Amino acid sequence: MTDPTRTLILTGASRGIGHATVRRFSEAGWRIITCSREDVPDACQYDPNWAHHIPADLSDSADLEAFLQEANEFLGKDGLSALVNNAAVSPKTSYKERLGALNGDQDAWQEVFNLNLFAPLALCRGFAAALHRGKGSVVNITSIAGHSIHPFAGSAYSVSKAALSSLTKELAVEFAALGVRVNAVAPGEIETEMVGPEYESLLPRIPLNRMGTAAEVAGVVYQLCSDDFGYVTGTELFVTGGQHLL
Repeated sequence: MTDPTRTLILTGASRGIGHATVRRFSEAGWRIITCSREDVPDACQYDPNWAHHIPADLSDSADLEAFLQEANEFLGKDGLSALVNNAAVSPKTSYKERLGALNGDQDAWQEVFNLNLFAPLALCRGFAAALHRGKGSVVNITSIAGHSIHPFAGSAYSVSKAALSSLTKELAVEFAALGVRVNAVAPGEIETEMVGPEYESLLPRIPLNRMGTAAEVAGVVYQLCSDDFGYVTGTELFVTGGQHLL
């Protein structure tokens, strides 16, 4: 059963952590609004709580503005209980290498930052009034790669996530005046469609000696948006199996 008093907006919903997070909030009865570059995911058609999906490329300013307008119109005068900024990109060069400081097109760095950093900032600003009405919270999905050198992440992705970690703290202070909490979740090695066999080599660096699941990340995101964490803001929680300690 949908509870219209609790609404989640989540970006990057079509797979992986985003899709698992939608499922976790839906199980708790939240009304859900999502966006991704793809059309309506199949699961959206069968989940009664998945109220609205808006195809959008948030790295494109026109698409981002259109998403904000449509989502705010759908909300109307309702409050927004949670905004989860999950959409991100970690591009490869034409040589199949991750985008670094010395390879690839430097303009591609701007594209990475548009989606990984500037889109979350714009969404926080664009939904600020709705979040204030709903006494809501924001969760930014960062990464362990934003805190230490990662063999497969690439410089552009890692630096953008480090910037998002810093932005989370700044937003927490500014949004506190609106009664809105802002936190981040930094996943480590999570079993998703993006993980290839090369990631097995990282297992010795993980104290729990396994990769995490998207559902485990989703559970942490959900708890950050719950009343149990009502006095927590400006925090980044590591979901890494202890990898960030080494």
